[in-house]
Amino acid sequence: MKFWKEHERLRALIIALFFVVGLVMIISGWKMTGKLAGLGIMLVGLVLLLAAILVYNKPFEDAKRQ
Repeated sequence: MKFWKEHERLRALIIALFFVVGLVMIISGWKMTGKLAGLGIMLVGLVLLLAAILVYNKPFEDAKRQ
């Protein structure tokens, strides 16, 4: 997929956004000790961090398959 290789600034912006929002969600969920909602917020934050890694690795998938 050439889209992620051609739009480097957009990719960097999405990665930074996912990373910052994910960390904020994990930290805010961590502060909610003993509440189930805190665990849910932390899990969503973790998914956002993993999505940032997925977007970061996307341009390198084509090189690995060849």
